[in-house]
Amino acid sequence: MLQSLFNFFSVLLGTLNRTEMTALINTDEFENARRCRDPRFDGRFFIGVLTTGIYCRPICPVRMPKKQNVRLYRSAASAFEAGFRPCLRCRPESSPGTSAWIGSPYKVSKALHLIARGNLDRFSVDVLAEQLSIGPRQLSRLFQQYVGASPIAVAQTQRLHFAKKLIDETNLPLSEVCFAAGFGSVRRFNAVFQSTYARSPKELRKGVRGAKQAKGEGICVRLSYRPPLDWKSMLAYLEYRKIPGVEYIDLDQNAYYRTIAIDECVGDICAQFSETEHSLMLQINFPDTRYLYQIVEKVRLLFDLKADSEDIERFLRDDPLLKKIVKKNPGTRVTGCWDGLEVTVRAILGQQVTVKAATTLAGRVAERFGENYKVSSAHLTRVFPSAEKLANADLSGMGIVGQRISAIKAVAAKIATGEIVFDGVLETEEFVRRLCEIKGIGDWTAHYVALRVLNDPDAFPYSDLILRRAAVNNQETLTPKALLQLAEVWRPWRAYAVILLWKHHQQTARKK
Repeated sequence: MLQSLFNFFSVLLGTLNRTEMTALINTDEFENARRCRDPRFDGRFFIGVLTTGIYCRPICPVRMPKKQNVRLYRSAASAFEAGFRPCLRCRPESSPGTSAWIGSPYKVSKALHLIARGNLDRFSVDVLAEQLSIGPRQLSRLFQQYVGASPIAVAQTQRLHFAKKLIDETNLPLSEVCFAAGFGSVRRFNAVFQSTYARSPKELRKGVRGAKQAKGEGICVRLSYRPPLDWKSMLAYLEYRKIPGVEYIDLDQNAYYRTIAIDECVGDICAQFSETEHSLMLQINFPDTRYLYQIVEKVRLLFDLKADSEDIERFLRDDPLLKKIVKKNPGTRVTGCWDGLEVTVRAILGQQVTVKAATTLAGRVAERFGENYKVSSAHLTRVFPSAEKLANADLSGMGIVGQRISAIKAVAAKIATGEIVFDGVLETEEFVRRLCEIKGIGDWTAHYVALRVLNDPDAFPYSDLILRRAAVNNQETLTPKALLQLAEVWRPWRAYAVILLWKHHQQTARKK
C-alpha cells in the first residue's frame, strides 16, 4: 500500500515538474471557458488534470476538477509531452484543429501547417527547418515557446490521435490502422498505445460504444469544426464551379462528392455537413488505406475546417470597411481545393470568360483525358487527368484558345517534373513568381491559384477587379497598389477579407 502511494506521488511530482515547462502562463484567461465547458474554445487549449494524469478538451463532461489541480496547455502535444494521457471520454483526437496558434510567429504557423500535411512522416526536423529557412535549434526553441512541445512530439501526437480516431470510428483492421496512421510496425503501434493509454489497441476497440458503419460503406470518419461555418455558401461556390463527372454537389443533403487520385490509385469521397453536430461526416472509398491520413487532411484544408472564425472575425471587425460585411456573413471560410493542377487549369480556362464557360471547358478536358471511373456513384464518371497526361495531351478542337493550351501544357509539365509543387513549402510570393514565369499566366491567375491551393490565410489577389471595386463600395476602382496599402490592416487574415468582399459584391449586385 505504502509503495503504491509512493509510486503515485512520484508520478504526480514528475508530472508537476514537466508541466511547469510547458503549461500556459496565463491560466485565468481560459478559466471561465473551462468552467463553462465553452465549445468555442474546443481545440484552442487542453486541460491537464494533475490528480488523474489525464488531459481533456474544455468540453469534457466529466466532473469538473478544481482550479489548483489543473494545468492548461496550448496543444495536445504539449499536454502529452508534459506526461498526461489522452482522455477516453472526451477524445482529444476528435477536437477541431487549429490552423495557426494565436500570437505565434509566421515560422511556427507555417511549420505546424507542414507537419499537419505529413512533412515529418517523410522528412527529418532538419529538413523541416531548412524548408522554413531557419536552423533546427531555433525551430525547437520557437516550438517550445509557442506550442509547448517539440516538432517531433506534435507529429507523434498527430499520428496517435489519428490512429485512435480510426479505432473508435471505423471497422478497419488494426494492422491497417497501424500503417494508415504512419506507424512503422505493428509492434511499435501496440507499444505506443500501451504506454499512452495503458491498454492495447485491441482492448481500446472492445471498449468502443455505439455502432460503426456497415460493411460496404467505405471508411467513415467524423471531422469536427469550430462554429460558425457558412457551409451553405461554400457548397454553393463549389456547385457553381464543379467539373462534370469529377465533382457532384447535393445541396439538399449538404453533401459534396468527388473522385480522387493519389499515386496511381483512384477512389472517391463524400463529405456531408451536420450543422447540429458541428461536424462533417467523411466517407472514403479508396483502395489503399495508407493514404487515409493524407485524404482526411486534404478534406480539412478543402473546407477550411481548422479555422477559428470567431477569432478571425473579431480581428476583421475592427476595420470600418469590413465591420458590417463580417456581421452579415458569419462563419466565412476560404474554400481550398483537392488538387492544385485541377484549380490551375480551371483558372487558366477562366481567363476572360464566364465561370460557366470555364466549367464547360474543364469538363471537356476531364471527359477526353481523364480516367474512366464507375464504382460508387452514377454522378462520378471521371478522374481529373494527371500532370503527366496533360503535359502531352492534344487539347486542340475543344474550344480552348491556343495561348491557354500552351499555358496548361507548360504548367502541367512543371508540375510533372516537380518545378511547381502544391505542398505548402514555398512562400506565397515565390509560388506566384514561379507560376508567372509561364507564358499565359498572369498576376491575377497566379494569385487566385495561391488563394485556393496554398491554404495561406494571408493570400491576397490584389489585382482582382472585383476586389478593387468592392473595397470602396463599388463607387470607384482602386489601383492594385492602393488596394495593397488599404489591406495592410487586414494582415494576417487577408484571404478571409477577400472572400468577404467577394460575397459583399455579389450581395450588392443582386440588390441592383
